[in-house]
Amino acid sequence: MVTGNVRPGTMERITTPALAESFINEQVADLKAQIGSKKVLLALSGGVDSSVVAALLIKAVGKQLVCVHVNHGLLRKGEPEEVIRVFRDEMDANLVYVDAIDRFLDKLAGISDPEQKRKIIGAEFIRVFEEEARKQEGIEFLAQGTIYPDIIESAGVKAHHNVGGLPEDLKFELVEPLKFLYKDEVRMVGKQLGLPDNMVYRQPFPGPGLGVRCLGAITRDRLEAVRESDAILRQEFAAAGLEGKVWQYFTAIPDFKSVGVRNNARSWDWPVIIRAVNTKDAMTATIEPMDWAVLNKITARIIAEVKNVNRVVYDLTPKPTGTIEWE
Repeated sequence: MVTGNVRPGTMERITTPALAESFINEQVADLKAQIGSKKVLLALSGGVDSSVVAALLIKAVGKQLVCVHVNHGLLRKGEPEEVIRVFRDEMDANLVYVDAIDRFLDKLAGISDPEQKRKIIGAEFIRVFEEEARKQEGIEFLAQGTIYPDIIESAGVKAHHNVGGLPEDLKFELVEPLKFLYKDEVRMVGKQLGLPDNMVYRQPFPGPGLGVRCLGAITRDRLEAVRESDAILRQEFAAAGLEGKVWQYFTAIPDFKSVGVRNNARSWDWPVIIRAVNTKDAMTATIEPMDWAVLNKITARIIAEVKNVNRVVYDLTPKPTGTIEWE
């Protein structure tokens, strides 16, 4: 297998299932040779990259892989359950599930600055992951979902996996089987490994999760409103045939309220912001021109089904001047 920090020009692009299968076979052999009879640790977020790494390692070393899934309370609706179902129930993975919801939300209480929120989430993840790592015996390797654009852009550890800050005394040797692949190749490998489409084609999702879509200081009720409205949006986009055609779509809820009317009485509730963008490189982005009937259905469902909201708005701002995320 190729080594070093530059993808060799002779490394063939993975464009077919046959090439993906060839890559998998080669990586399985390499992983077995590298890991031997030792154990390897992986922070399994449920995102595309970490999921494909997990599936590869399960195929190569089985129960020698210890997956740690940290639920910080900022994941989308159904994601922790999906990770458990796919990896523990279907793939028989050695999966450690950590419910750290209260721990994270208590740390974030009253924090409104976006960068401070990100730092708290990242630092706390490292602490939780370190605690779980120290509970394990015989771990000598740390697996990461580093892919080739990460090497090009940052020349280092994949920041949104938050494992780069582990103490040096743990002395883990890195395992990065995807480090020379682009995202489309990772998806093809994941598909060939049998991962479900909703995991393989998962939308880009920020490391701090819904923490940057619950704008300002995070409250549990507003966070739940973000989670529920986002689930409705994703369901209706899928029903309208937009899943996979729009690059990224999500809801956000700002930290202010507006007057409304509900059940013939005055209400004082939050608005839900819908954002749907298309992009090739995330440096610029255009807005998806939505069908009014679809938007009206989404609006009606959100207002009827999500507590404490009374308005739905559609963000028409391209990048630039706006960013893709609000925080």
